[in-house]
Amino acid sequence: MRRAFVALLIFLLSALSALSVLSAAPAGAADNGEWSVRPADSAITPRAAFRLSARPGTTLSDRAVVTNTTDKELSFRLYVADAYNTERDGGLAVRGLKEPQRDVGSWGKPEREAVTVPARSSVTVGITLRIPRDASPGDHVGALVAVDERVRSGAGSHIGVQRGVGARVYLRVNGPAKPGLSVEDVRFSARTPQVPWTGDSGSTVSYTLRNTGNVKLDPRVSVDIGGLFVGGPDARELKNVPGELLPGQKVRLSESWSGAPFAGWGDVTVTATAERAHGAGSDDFLRVPWLLAGIAALLICARLLIRHHRHKDRRPAPADGSE
Repeated sequence: MRRAFVALLIFLLSALSALSVLSAAPAGAADNGEWSVRPADSAITPRAAFRLSARPGTTLSDRAVVTNTTDKELSFRLYVADAYNTERDGGLAVRGLKEPQRDVGSWGKPEREAVTVPARSSVTVGITLRIPRDASPGDHVGALVAVDERVRSGAGSHIGVQRGVGARVYLRVNGPAKPGLSVEDVRFSARTPQVPWTGDSGSTVSYTLRNTGNVKLDPRVSVDIGGLFVGGPDARELKNVPGELLPGQKVRLSESWSGAPFAGWGDVTVTATAERAHGAGSDDFLRVPWLLAGIAALLICARLLIRHHRHKDRRPAPADGSE
C-alpha cells in the first residue's frame, strides 16, 4: 500500500514538474540536440521563425518540420503556445500544454496534435492560424511546440520532467503600431567599501521595465546620477536587459553597479529607449558613509578647538588686582 502511494505521488509530481519545466522553457529554442522544430523552408530563403502578418478575421496556413536526430523513434505532442517574458530575467518562455492560451496559442492549431518521427527523419506538419475579427493590432508572439511524450527523471531527484522545443511565431495584426515603454519603481542601493575607492562597492540598481504599447521592443537601458556625489562614473549602460520585450509585459530587473558613487546626494535615473519609444524613472540618492562622516566630524572638532584656542590667546590679560 505504501509503495502504491509513493508511486502515485511520484506520478503526480512528475506531471506537475513536466508542466512547470515546459512553461519555463525558452521559446526561441528550436533545437535541443535531439529534435528540432522549424518552419518549412520557403521557395526563397530558409526561415528560423514564423514571421506572419494578417488582417483581423482572416486565416493563415503554414507548415512546420519536426526533425528527430536520435537513433530511436520519438513521439511528440504538438500545440501552439502564447509567449511571455519571464519575471526572473525577461527571457522569452511559453505557456505549458495544460495552461490556458489566450492569444496566438488559442488562434493556432497544428493539423496533428500527436506525431511520431522515425529515427534520423523528419515529418512535415501543417499549422493554421485563425485571427479573430476583434484581434488587437500589433504584435502577437507565440511558438509551435513539440513536447517529448517521455517522462524523464530530474537531475538528483525522483521528480519526472518532460522537455519541449518550440519554433517562434511572430504575428503582426494589421493596424496602427503604437510603441510604448515605461520605467517604474527605480531603486538604487548604495553600499560603501570599508575603504573608499578600494574594491567593489556592491551597489545595485533595480527597476521595472514595462512595454505599454502594442509592438515588441528591443530596449536599451542606461543609468545616470545627478547631484553632488563622490566616486564612480555618473552614467553607464545596463546589460541585463531582455532582447525582446513583448506588448503588455513587464519585468523586474536588477544589476550590480561596480564602482558606483558611494557618497553624496542627488537622483539616480534609469532611462530606457527603443524604436520610437522612451521611458525614464528616478530614485533619490543620499549616502553619507560612516568613515567619511567620522573624518568630517574630526575635522570640524579640530577646527572648533583651533578657533577656541586662538580666541583664548587673543584675550587681553586682566589688570593687577582685578579678577
